[in-house]
Amino acid sequence: MKTVYVAMSADIIHQGHLNVLNEARKFGDVIVGLHTDDVIRGYWRNPIMKYEERKEVVSNIKGVVSVIPQDSLDQVPNIREIKPDYVLHGDDWKEGVQKVLRDKVIEAIGEWGGKLVEVPYTQGVSISKLDEELAQIGITPQMRMKSLKELIYSKKPVRILEAHNGLTGLIVEKTKVEKEGRIKEFDGMWISSLCDSTAKGKPDIELVDLTSRLNTINDILEVTTKPIIVDGDTGGQIEHFVYTVKTLERLGVSAIIIEDKTGLKKNSLFGTAVVQTQDTIEHFSDKIRAGREARVTSDFMIISRIESLIAGAGMEDAIERAKAYIEAGTDGIMIHSKEKNGEEIIKFCRRYNGFENKVPLVVVPTSYNFMKEDELIELGVSVVIYANHLIRSAYPAMVNTAKSILENGRSKEASINCMPIKEILTLIPGGM
Repeated sequence: MKTVYVAMSADIIHQGHLNVLNEARKFGDVIVGLHTDDVIRGYWRNPIMKYEERKEVVSNIKGVVSVIPQDSLDQVPNIREIKPDYVLHGDDWKEGVQKVLRDKVIEAIGEWGGKLVEVPYTQGVSISKLDEELAQIGITPQMRMKSLKELIYSKKPVRILEAHNGLTGLIVEKTKVEKEGRIKEFDGMWISSLCDSTAKGKPDIELVDLTSRLNTINDILEVTTKPIIVDGDTGGQIEHFVYTVKTLERLGVSAIIIEDKTGLKKNSLFGTAVVQTQDTIEHFSDKIRAGREARVTSDFMIISRIESLIAGAGMEDAIERAKAYIEAGTDGIMIHSKEKNGEEIIKFCRRYNGFENKVPLVVVPTSYNFMKEDELIELGVSVVIYANHLIRSAYPAMVNTAKSILENGRSKEASINCMPIKEILTLIPGGM
């Protein structure tokens, strides 16, 4: 029998996949190069089914004699090893970003006289639409909670954006761009105490109580499926913190980040312009240990935010605290800095990379926003949080709209700043 090679992700099996495989088995024995989980994460999203699960499904499709891992979008390494008589693919890669991959396949199989067979694209099949339908089904709290840890240990960077209500949660959930053949999106949501307080018109001093914050979290949980990280401020008293951990874990929140400060909260970006009092290493370590003991599963993450660079305690203090918090069992370290040149962050990351024991490193590049994600990855950063950008961008737009209505005595001039209401309705499931 002739051999036929077909590459696919097969995360959501649909008629298009079956059409290609049915056509392929007419030519010979079908070998499927199945994209690994890392490949799918790189160009799309966290796969719904893991590689072994997808392999089991594809192996049982009629005509498939073998399933092998394909660890890049480029098929050439696999087909050079197998030297198939035929390579089958949908004809939708003749143009656009995939054309380069097509050209490489044609060149490679020409070396041994192989042929490329292109199957007409199956009309009416939309992966994006299937994805949306799956999202509407929802997700269990346990599945959502553990997804963050899976992402952190398999993808860099994990990209998190602030959300402060259900609508902004949907923006984080659904916003995607295609760039260089890859789909880029946010991996989860950051529920900031600053943004939650600001949206309620209250100061960011831990004035908004846990019950009110849980209402915001629930609003976002109800309409999204991606993992959520909660800004826990200082975590409060140890005796209170353990109940916060239990509550968030039960809801399906993936992580809480607590900062090593005490007293009345002042936003870190004020730096030493206001009184910033750090907790002792011993007491904060006790808080970490108490939180770990309170959780039911290891899927819920307790991440420690170090404020040494904010409070003026210096780099050595930050390094000492990082080592101590890791020893206490923290699931991640977030290093914070308000310096715009990024030098503090670079120095800390380089020192941190030399640790014998490390946990995932989290940064919030609000002040040093010139640094790109690729630079942060090279510094060993696992999670990048864009901590307040949706509310900061919404506020000036709303103020300008309000001023325009007052100045013109009508809303026509303000319409240029407003999206059609239909677009908002289509963003919300069941809105049409």
